[in-house]
Parts: sequence; C-alpha cells; structure tokens
Amino acid sequence: MQTPIIIIGAGMAGLACARRLAGAGLPALVFDKSRGIGGRLATRRVEVAGCTISFDHGAQYFTARDPGFATAMHDLGAACARWDDGAAEPHLVGVPGMSSVPRTMAAGLDVRLGETVAAVRAVSGGWTLDIGAASLDTQQLVMTVPAPQAAALLGAGHPLHPRLAGIGMAPCLTLMAAFDADAPRPFASRAAADHPLAWIAHDGSKPGRADGLTTWVAQASVAWSEQHLEADPPAIAAMMLPMLADAIGAAPGQARHAAAHRWRYARTLEPLGQPFLASDDGSLHVGGDWCLGARVEAAWCSGTAIAEAIIEQANPV
Repeated sequence: MQTPIIIIGAGMAGLACARRLAGAGLPALVFDKSRGIGGRLATRRVEVAGCTISFDHGAQYFTARDPGFATAMHDLGAACARWDDGAAEPHLVGVPGMSSVPRTMAAGLDVRLGETVAAVRAVSGGWTLDIGAASLDTQQLVMTVPAPQAAALLGAGHPLHPRLAGIGMAPCLTLMAAFDADAPRPFASRAAADHPLAWIAHDGSKPGRADGLTTWVAQASVAWSEQHLEADPPAIAAMMLPMLADAIGAAPGQARHAAAHRWRYARTLEPLGQPFLASDDGSLHVGGDWCLGARVEAAWCSGTAIAEAIIEQANPV
C-alpha cells in the first residue's frame, strides 16, 4: 500500500509541513526515531526530592519575525507565551514547557514516534522506506532531519548529497541543574559568546513554570562542545556544573540535581541560503532550520515552504 506523503522528522519543520499539508487536504504520515515529539523543542521532567521539575534542555526560546510564523504561534493560544528575560526582542516559549509547542501543533496529525527510517530508495513513482522490518512506498518523501543525517540516508550517489554534505553543523552540550528554592537567581538569562557556557537561563523564570526548586539550563559554546562531545553525560555534567555555579553565585555541592544532554547537530555554521532542496522530479524535498539558520522560526519557514511546493505540484494552475 502506498502512502501519498511521508515526512521523516517530527521537529518544527516536519510538523509545520504536515500541518500546512493537512490544511490543504493532503494528509501526511510523519515518522521520528525519538520517543518524544518536537526535536530540539524539548522539555525533560525529572523527580527530585519529591518534586517534579522540568528543564527546557533544547531550544531556549524563539522569535517571531515572519508574519506567518507569528500567526501560527498566536494560534497556539496558551501553549505559547512571551518570556520576560530582559531581551529587547520578544522571546517566546512554550507553556508549561517548550515541548508544549510541538505537542499542540501535532494535534490531529498522524505522527509515529520511536520509528527509525533505516534506508530510503528511489523507485518508479516515488520512494521506498525501510522502517524496522517493514517497507513503505510513498509518492512524496519529505526529510526534515539534520543535513548530515539526510545526506547519509540518501547516500553519496544521490545528486543532492554534495549540497547536504557541505552544510556544516556543530554540537551543543547542555547542563540541567537544580538548586534549593532560595538559591541565588542573579539573572533570567545570560549570553556570553566568549565563555565556555555561552548561554545560561533560569528556567524557572519562564511563564507557567511551577517548580519547587530553582532550575537552570546552561549550554556550552561550539568550541567547548566539540572538545568534550564524546565524553559521557555524567562527566559532561561534572565539568559544566562548577562553571554554572560560579556564574550564579552558588556552590556546586549545593546542586540537588545535575545532568547533561548531548545535541550532536544543534547549530548551523553556514545555512544553505534557501528554504529547501528538491529532486528534479519533485518527489523529494529536504529541509530544516539548517536551510535558513539555526532558529525555530527558520525551521517553520522551511517546512511550510516545502508544503507549499507540494501543494502547488498537486494543484497545478
């Protein structure tokens, strides 16, 4: 049985594409290898000292400069709100966590989580995907995974491979730490490009957070992340915690919780410069934030542009 449209990747680009297609009467089937929806629009919840606390350990916020994206975020209602962290440009976040944004966007869509696409093959009339022990055929394949992963799936012989392989992406190591409720809270957020901890956020200062502890997220610079990328998460947390504690005026030993997460493809070093790539026959579209810049809004614009291209193919003038 052939599925007309399959999307690989349930991050912002994939969900934006699926939503726009659904609105045009072209439903898609979305696959993602992760257990949670949203890619780097992620929230982790843990139990500490009888409290359920949460961390936005991926994207910290997003902006809405594109009118279409601004409208889409407004339509999410209470799942999206402004974070007053002192920034000149409004910083938007999901409520009560960043994962609320993709979860709300995914309502009504056919999203299959925990499903790894092991291989894709161009065939007559479209594509065949190997997913576990099964194979699926589709007329239209959309890939919204990081460029290196898309290049690996397509293989070196595909015409789009050189352009995908040329997209440089960098990792980001993230620390999630919790301190007592009365611990120092010197700022809501701090950016310091020349420091190993390039970004620090008081996660509990975001709207809708009701944690009983003081929660922080710190993200390392590109250079520091690359240097320590292959260390195991406990070792990464042990190295990052003293730097965070120093920045906020606390002692590392006062932390009630500390854990690290490795984002291997978090930052785009040089964007593609266009919303997506497409095969000559129009059966394949590849996109994501790496096309226009490492921003949530860029991912939405890329996914929406792919959907518009597919809609135009389905309804030629």
